[in-house]
Amino acid sequence: MSSQQPLLLVDNITVHRGGVPVIENVNLTMNAGEFVGIVGPNGGGKSTFVQAVLGVLKCHQGKVLINGQPPMTDGVVGKVAWVSQAAANLPKSVRLTVRELVSLGVLNKRTWFQLNQGRSSVIDESIRMVGLEDVADRDVNQLSGGQRQRAVIARALASQADFLILDEPLVGLDRASRNGLLKLLDGFCHQDKKTILMVSHDVTAMRKTAHRLVYLEDTVRFDGPPPEFPSLEDLASLRGIVDVHGGHHHDHSEAECTHDHGTHAHVDIHLKEAE
Repeated sequence: MSSQQPLLLVDNITVHRGGVPVIENVNLTMNAGEFVGIVGPNGGGKSTFVQAVLGVLKCHQGKVLINGQPPMTDGVVGKVAWVSQAAANLPKSVRLTVRELVSLGVLNKRTWFQLNQGRSSVIDESIRMVGLEDVADRDVNQLSGGQRQRAVIARALASQADFLILDEPLVGLDRASRNGLLKLLDGFCHQDKKTILMVSHDVTAMRKTAHRLVYLEDTVRFDGPPPEFPSLEDLASLRGIVDVHGGHHHDHSEAECTHDHGTHAHVDIHLKEAE
């Protein structure tokens, strides 16, 4: 790969679902070693974007290239590791220990029948980093939902892929495990030139970890360094949300609303009922 060619090129893509555009005119480039966080509201197109990058969904217009090649072609397969939101929901019929599941992340055509000591160490380290050492030999289906999520994350971490795509991997992780995972991912970028594209609702974590943040809602509305990520007010403007107060946010405390006790009492009753 030449120094001028990005690892990921998303060129003006539009993706339809059911004949309706979900994302439109989306552009994004990523170079080797970058950690890009994708954030945005539910229904904004984050999962659709990821599936387009993977080649699961076809683009109505535009193109996606990974290392200069379309997704799912021979030159790309094996170089991309994906952890979907549903990855932890394994069928009950599957019988794998945590260690066996994680070992799938390091298997490829050359190592399908053999795991050398180096790869075994990668498996052990991946399990340790997600905090599952004590259950490494337990059946995956005996784990809690959070533990299963950590197990499939470990499988991706053990992969030799150059490009890791993670869809909400922080769900179900406690603070220590979350911080450990984010530190490990950052290390992969800086030390091993792994490229990470991560979808997360945890904007705070992404601002502290990702090299770039992309705000996606139908299209890319922000793409830049975390310190420049829009404020809540600017985000509202980007999303086209109108200030119903017309820019005048009054104090709605009881002292300021004594002109309408009846309405206040009526609302209070319904709030108590909702509790």
